Amino acid sequence: MDSPPSNDPKIPLLPLDDPNPNHNSQIRYPSSLESILPSKNLSILLGPLLSTVICLCVNLDGAVASRNMLAVLAWVFAWWLTEAVPMPVTSMSPLFLFPLFGIASADDVAHSYTNDVIALVLGSFILALAVEHYNIHKRLALNITLVFCGDPLNPPLLLLGICGTAAFISMWMHNVATAVMMMPVATGILRRFPTGPDQSVVVSNFCKAVILGVLYSITIGGMSTLTGTGVNLILVGMWKSYFPQAAPITFSTWFCFAFPSALLMFLAFWGLLCCLYCSRGSGQALSVYLDKAHLKKELELLGPMAFAEKMVLALFSMLIVLWMTRSITEDIPGWGVLFNGRAGDGTVSVMIATFLFIIPSKKQKGEKLMDWEKCKKLPWNIILLLGAGLAIADGVRSSGLANLLSETLDFLEAVPYVAIAPAVCLISSSITELITSNNATATLIIPLLIQIAKSMHVHPLLLMIPGGIGAQFAFLLPTATPSNTVGFATGHIEIQDMIKIGLPLKIVGIAVLSLLMPTLGVYVFRTSEPVQ
Repeated sequence: MDSPPSNDPKIPLLPLDDPNPNHNSQIRYPSSLESILPSKNLSILLGPLLSTVICLCVNLDGAVASRNMLAVLAWVFAWWLTEAVPMPVTSMSPLFLFPLFGIASADDVAHSYTNDVIALVLGSFILALAVEHYNIHKRLALNITLVFCGDPLNPPLLLLGICGTAAFISMWMHNVATAVMMMPVATGILRRFPTGPDQSVVVSNFCKAVILGVLYSITIGGMSTLTGTGVNLILVGMWKSYFPQAAPITFSTWFCFAFPSALLMFLAFWGLLCCLYCSRGSGQALSVYLDKAHLKKELELLGPMAFAEKMVLALFSMLIVLWMTRSITEDIPGWGVLFNGRAGDGTVSVMIATFLFIIPSKKQKGEKLMDWEKCKKLPWNIILLLGAGLAIADGVRSSGLANLLSETLDFLEAVPYVAIAPAVCLISSSITELITSNNATATLIIPLLIQIAKSMHVHPLLLMIPGGIGAQFAFLLPTATPSNTVGFATGHIEIQDMIKIGLPLKIVGIAVLSLLMPTLGVYVFRTSEPVQ
């Protein structure tokens, strides 16, 4: 019989520092296209070669800029898909390709990398680094898990607390950062259970449920807010680029639609986990290894909240309130009206981040809550990828390629929306499964969906949002997203576990979006009104 773990309070339940920090970084799964094109030299030549062939052989019924834009798209996406050069470097390529191919001036393309959307990401990432530095996410996870643990242990309720914590954190931080922070928390909880041949089926299933729960809750939570994932920001940036006179999609507007959608998906996902992996009757077997006493001891090890932690939490809460109240309704315009609409979500994001470098931490004399040394971990790769996506959207529109695509897709005019919306979700999620980047998928598919919407004479957001959010439904393969890879690398789940829970979750997500977009979406985004 397995002996329960030691109750010594000095033995931490959650590791404060990863004993093997390079473990996950050493695990890399090649994409499908990398297997086909193993030679880096061949992959590097593929982009320029495709671009040259298009310039020499393709004749579009439009300006030369349209053909050149198509050539640039082939170059950039060939490098993205094969990773011939690092993705952040590829993301900078529009800065030299657009001027050289006569698509846009150097100043114009550079503006795409420094707009309000980029400012929103930059400020929120700095705040996320502060949360990580002060271990606030671990304190939050322990407190919520303690509340949901139950006495005696209630595994489905505990699972709800763990998944809910992961979803909540991912609403305000990027998915990948949340996965990197939350996965050690999850494995720390599971560390008290036996491993190897001594592990019972009940324990094994609960371990799988926790890892899968954290993994997919992060994706579901990330779709709720603009800052949760880069796809949402790419979508909003492209909307602003293509339709500058239309009402912008604000943080609160997106939340009013995406949060109910995510909540429905989350509840269905939790039900699936409980049915397949975690029954209520498993509590007695699991309580031998984990109960409220263990969680309380671990929480005590973190000690009381210091001034620095309280200030970071206060600034974090202030930022959320400012995001949600900048623009509320036409009758209640929000604080943004005080500045004549000049202030954006990125404005307050950078402002709050600046306060972190001004307010003292009261730990050492002269020390602030944050310093630039701690900001060296900023994910510039994601920021550059967002900039590239926005630059490509501008290029497709300004070069005239968008109009040519619209004419080509006229045959879709007769297709009913109820048929095209689920197909858009399925196609975008399938592309992400293959190319391992939902940001790249969104950059590729959203401009195309705008033209399809024009051909069908429907509001563009009716297709853009299912396509953008659908790109995040890559639940089947460990290589589909970096978050999936982080969860798979724990060793607690297999590919068949991901498919077993991921396939029905994908179906649920497509059904939710297809149902809510023509109902709730019409009210929130005013898709019944013509686009300006």
